[in-house]
Amino acid sequence: QVQLVESGGGSVQPGGSLRLSCEARGFVLEQYAIGWFRQAPGKDREGVSSIAPYDHTTYYSDSVKGRFTISRDDAKNRAYLQIDNLKPEDTAVYYCAADYFQDSWGEWEPPPLQEEYDYWGQGTQVTVSS
Repeated sequence: QVQLVESGGGSVQPGGSLRLSCEARGFVLEQYAIGWFRQAPGKDREGVSSIAPYDHTTYYSDSVKGRFTISRDDAKNRAYLQIDNLKPEDTAVYYCAADYFQDSWGEWEPPPLQEEYDYWGQGTQVTVSS
C-alpha cells in the first residue's frame, strides 16, 4: 500500500523548534520530489517548502525562508522539515506530498498546482502558543 506518513508535530512555545518527518511506504522516495504544505484554520493550504529528486535543490516560500530547512534521506525513504524559531502564525496542519519525476525529464521545479502531486500524507498538527 502506497502511503506518506508524517510525524513530529506537537505543541511548542514561540521560539521553539520541531522536526517533522515524512516517511514513504510502498514506493521509492528517491524518484519523487517532496513538498511540505500547511493549512491553518480557516485558510487555504499553502506550500512552504520543497526538495527536488536527484539534485536535491530546495525551495522555500518567503514566509518561512531562514527558519525552515527541508532535507531528505533517500536511503531511509524519508524527508524532513526542520522548523526553528516557531511563531504563532506557524500553527497549522502540516502535510507532505510526493511528485514523481524521472531524472531524464530535466530539472524538477515546483508544480504550479498542488493537485499535480501524486501522493499526500494525512498531516501532522503543529501548534505554537505561549
